[in-house]
Amino acid sequence: MPANAPPRSIALALSTHPGPTVAVTLVTAILAVGAGLEPARIALLTLAMFSGQVSVGLSNDWLDARRDAAVGRDDKPVARGWIAVGTVRAVSFATLVVAVLLTLPLGWPATAAHAVFIAFAWGYNLWLKRTPLSVLPFIVSFGLLPAIVTLSAVPAGFAAPWALGAGALLGVAAHFSNVLPDLADDRATGIAGLPHRLGRRTSGVTIAVALAAASALVVFGAGSPGVVQWIGLGVSIGLAGACANLALNRPPTRLLFQLIMAASVVNVALLALSGQAVFA
Repeated sequence: MPANAPPRSIALALSTHPGPTVAVTLVTAILAVGAGLEPARIALLTLAMFSGQVSVGLSNDWLDARRDAAVGRDDKPVARGWIAVGTVRAVSFATLVVAVLLTLPLGWPATAAHAVFIAFAWGYNLWLKRTPLSVLPFIVSFGLLPAIVTLSAVPAGFAAPWALGAGALLGVAAHFSNVLPDLADDRATGIAGLPHRLGRRTSGVTIAVALAAASALVVFGAGSPGVVQWIGLGVSIGLAGACANLALNRPPTRLLFQLIMAASVVNVALLALSGQAVFA
């Protein structure tokens, strides 16, 4: 282990992809509150989602360890030798099991939806990221997120189509923005997902269109928008424009992904304000 390596617990935490993990967990909690779930169910669902996201993040690090080391990724603990691949792999499987077990008390429909969510995320890490179908796990998993929340309610119900569509579109934006900064490194190690095939400029336009379309679905899907909804739509479209500008005119950085997360939080807050309208 390198002399400057942090404690193993810190290295493990960094391997979870803490930014996206916390963001998706926060989004789930906000949606659950907005949908009117009981506090105990909100807590259980939030913990289940957090555990699932930890599992996904860790699986990405141990599966990509050789690729990350080959391109000198200094933000990946496994690639830097701070923590053993075996440790990260074991914890990723353990948290996967915990995520499913935590969802079971919420009912089998919520458990099944969460299991599909995790399965597609793992599928991306295992294989789909190398194919033109790389965006599919993001469409399915993010699209299912509102349904996981509504299926966890009492009584359980499926999410409205517009909510599912908004989630799927935010997933598209998240995928493209997350991949763009790594296009060169990915190509050097044999990764050729959809953003790699479309290129930086087309991917940038895709991000902007997906964000704007998601915002429109959220604002108009629940009914007649009020002042808050119009303001949220304006902020989201502004962030979409900023993302397009970054992707078209500057080398992609992690700032792009951070802007997408900000836009996602705005849209999720608006979705939460729709209350029971999120149910089909």
